[in-house]
Amino acid sequence: MQPRDGVVDFGGEGPPIVLLHGLMGRATTWWGVARWLTAYGHVVGLDARGHGRARRTGEWRTEEFVADVAELVADLDEGPAVVIGHSMGGLHAWVLAATRPELVRAVVVEDMAPDQRGRTVEAWRGYFESWPVPFRSLAHVREFFGSTGNYFAECVEERADGYHLMSDLEDLYEIAAEWGRRDYWSFVDKVECPLLVIEAGDTAMPPGQQAELAARAPGGGRHVVVPGAGHVVHDDAPEQYRGAVEAFLSQVLNR
Repeated sequence: MQPRDGVVDFGGEGPPIVLLHGLMGRATTWWGVARWLTAYGHVVGLDARGHGRARRTGEWRTEEFVADVAELVADLDEGPAVVIGHSMGGLHAWVLAATRPELVRAVVVEDMAPDQRGRTVEAWRGYFESWPVPFRSLAHVREFFGSTGNYFAECVEERADGYHLMSDLEDLYEIAAEWGRRDYWSFVDKVECPLLVIEAGDTAMPPGQQAELAARAPGGGRHVVVPGAGHVVHDDAPEQYRGAVEAFLSQVLNR
């Protein structure tokens, strides 16, 4: 694979494992997870367009993000990938499995629901705009975000006046607004590969949908709820997250 902006090669050998971050994130937020995943294969993370070091322009529709992931898997040329996604990345993972099944061996979805129609970005807008930006230091970022402080420390960049989010908020609002206008059940119904759904115990997603996501996937799905965990389960409850994913990979990869 030729080097490209927004791709992080975490190392490892074997089947490809592709990590897709959530809205506002970037590939490097997966560092803690990638370290143990390399025992299972070649681990690569992708910055979604508008995030990290990926390009800042283009269409923001789900299908465009999925096309970027498909291009990465094809460029790796290592066979079908295990695609592991958090939130937005989970959506992109199952849509890829539905539309390009030859590229996907299995999918892990972390805290994402297929139907959020009617939700608007206004609540998020108020929350984001309440942040004390610019942050004075990375320690300030970690202190402000608490258990997800390390995650958000990866998502900021230093400028002359302090630390700012790398992504443009208006782009993020446009990306999220699409989820309030359409549902993605038709893609779920075409996922023929094994699927693991990890739901945060304190999820903000519509109730019941993540269990249904696992139940409806034709390839067979498993649903795990992690009590007490917030949206970024792999940071809030890393051992429970790892246990669920490793058990799944052991079956999928016959390890």
